[in-house]
Amino acid sequence: MIEEAIAKKLDVKCFSSNPFRLADLGCSVGPNTFIAMQHIVEAVERKYLAQGLKSEMPEFQVFFNDHVANDFNTLFASLPTERRYFACGVPGSFHGRLFPESSIHFMFSSHALHWLSKVPEELLDKNSPAWNRGRIHYTSGPEKVSHAYAAQFEHDMEIFLSARAKELVVGGMIVLLIPALPNGIPISQSPFGAMFDLLGASLMDMAKEGLISEAEVDSFNLPIHIASPEQMTELVERNECLIIERMEFVDPRSNLFGLINGKECAMFLRASLEGVFAQYFESGIIDQLFDRLSKKIMESSHQLEPVGTLLFVVLRLK
Repeated sequence: MIEEAIAKKLDVKCFSSNPFRLADLGCSVGPNTFIAMQHIVEAVERKYLAQGLKSEMPEFQVFFNDHVANDFNTLFASLPTERRYFACGVPGSFHGRLFPESSIHFMFSSHALHWLSKVPEELLDKNSPAWNRGRIHYTSGPEKVSHAYAAQFEHDMEIFLSARAKELVVGGMIVLLIPALPNGIPISQSPFGAMFDLLGASLMDMAKEGLISEAEVDSFNLPIHIASPEQMTELVERNECLIIERMEFVDPRSNLFGLINGKECAMFLRASLEGVFAQYFESGIIDQLFDRLSKKIMESSHQLEPVGTLLFVVLRLK
């Protein structure tokens, strides 16, 4: 789908600068980022050839971006030796500017934009109607809680899109893979919501057993918001600098055979969420937390399908 977007919508004739610069926003430590960057480089090379620009084939420079706490040493130690690009690290939050104006030709972000820049402040105020007592997410919370999450997501996305619009060259492209839900489907009816509720229930069980305090659970909230295509469309249109070239769901089950079991589902969630829990709770409880989650999943009536749905978005700078 990325190759198709490049072949149909990326006009490399309008790019005069060399090298061709790409950025992966939220790259983590590999190897997924290397696979994605190599595919994009190859697709752009094919586009240059298709437009009869073999003699103008540029060199490529890839910027790997993530938070300052990201393990860039592991990332760069595992860089592919056969890569066809020059690699750079860019530490910092993508909820703000990262690059000079009009400097990047192609941006990519996968499984990153659902993370909020911070937990909405109202959730931590005991006197607020949005205080999220006994829960770790907005899944089963009051309407005020979900509104606070949505407002924080919209604020973050407005900053993200504004920064990217300044950093892209004219005609530059952004491809996003975002965990999302179809329009009108509440998160409580999704695998996302089911898993977040079971995680919260596991923590509350541990609090009742005295392994952690209830106050710790009350003050912990996952900084994750699951958007809809309608919400994303509205935010992009509000930006006015970017055009939506493509937006559709992709099925994360396409490479899997059948359902996944409780242990596999818990491992999937642990891979992405362990760091957040370890920062807040004692590291000694993490094994037990996800062991309990695995058992709760197996005991629950929820279909053990891959967690959630992915929204594939292609944006282009006007």
